Amino acid sequence: MVFLLFCSAMVSGSEIAFFSLSPSQLEHLYSDGSKKNKQVIQLFEAPKRLLATILISNNFVNVAIVILSTFITNSLFSFSEYPIITFVFQVVTVTSLILLFGEIIPKIYATQYPLKFAYLMVKPILILRSFFYPLSSLLVNSTNLIDKRIKRKSHNISMSELSKAIDITSDETTPDEEKKMLKGVVKFGDINVKEIMKARVDVTAIDTITKFDTLIETIISSGYSRIPVFSETFDNIKGILYAKDLLPHLKENKDFEWQSLVRKAFFVPESKMINDLLHEFQEKKIHLAIVVDEYGGVSGIVTLEDIIEEIVGEINDEFDYSRDENIHSKLDENNFIFEGKTLLNDFCKITGIDSKTFEEIKGESDTLAGLILEIEGEIPQKSSIIKFQNFIFEIEAVDNRRIQKIKVKILEKNKTNSDK
Repeated sequence: MVFLLFCSAMVSGSEIAFFSLSPSQLEHLYSDGSKKNKQVIQLFEAPKRLLATILISNNFVNVAIVILSTFITNSLFSFSEYPIITFVFQVVTVTSLILLFGEIIPKIYATQYPLKFAYLMVKPILILRSFFYPLSSLLVNSTNLIDKRIKRKSHNISMSELSKAIDITSDETTPDEEKKMLKGVVKFGDINVKEIMKARVDVTAIDTITKFDTLIETIISSGYSRIPVFSETFDNIKGILYAKDLLPHLKENKDFEWQSLVRKAFFVPESKMINDLLHEFQEKKIHLAIVVDEYGGVSGIVTLEDIIEEIVGEINDEFDYSRDENIHSKLDENNFIFEGKTLLNDFCKITGIDSKTFEEIKGESDTLAGLILEIEGEIPQKSSIIKFQNFIFEIEAVDNRRIQKIKVKILEKNKTNSDK
């Protein structure tokens, strides 16, 4: 029984050892071509067969322990008159021995020293794998069949369901910023460029005919490090001017030909997903892209900062502060004043409502003013009140072409669970 308990301990520990190898340990195994390392890799690269071999071996050993313990107990003691005592004695004693010496202690040790334990058990496991090959093949094939059936019946979880799961699993001690970041990661792959871009009417851009002194003044007043350059119209973008490229030429006169410093622009469609754009930004080592519509016209710009903000929240510097103050102001928990140009994506984040709230009504619009136009079908008059679901929109400022300011009242029941 002691020998069988030892075998059970070694087999149980090997399960934890092989499946607890860290990436650095695996890298060591692949880089060092020793015989023992190759044997460990051989087992590790067939994980289902390895697990099947370990489970079959462990069950055989444990069954042998139970049979042997029953035989020994019946030979040494007579509990025929007390069957309940016999059952309790055998079950409690044998189960305790197997759990303590055959499972818990070896697995704790294997967790601490996985590579050492894997080296120790690699040859015995290879022998057991060969011995139990027919049984392990039957087990592996049956699990493959179950895997295929499960995959066919599996369903995709929506972004809103994942967001609700974060709310449910987060307790009161979980920081709000952490929950917002997790939700940002969940929704990251479901956001396109059009939802986060800066519209063309709000973009600071420079014409190629601009004099050098006027150019410098524009860059200083805007505070941007990268500015689009166009010829005649904004739809004819020639490239991007980096402010740092101008530093060696600050003492040049107003006739300096700064156009030679313009770098090539990177164009992306409105429908491009921001997770794909992030990879392209990383590969091309750029921070700004020009967004174009289906007809090739320029819709606006999107920056690396815009993308990162979808996960970590607003990133404000000394230039952003004044601009963000003008975008919205919070009157109380349920009342806000927004610029009409505020993106719906930003509006939902600021107010804490579900980003899918306006999915059915917004149409092609991506701003708060665009949403109002979709609801009304025309440019509303000043002081007009528009009601939609649990929202009350009041037009604060408007001209002949644009809705400039909107007062928004949000009823409490439309807030997300995390904000209640």
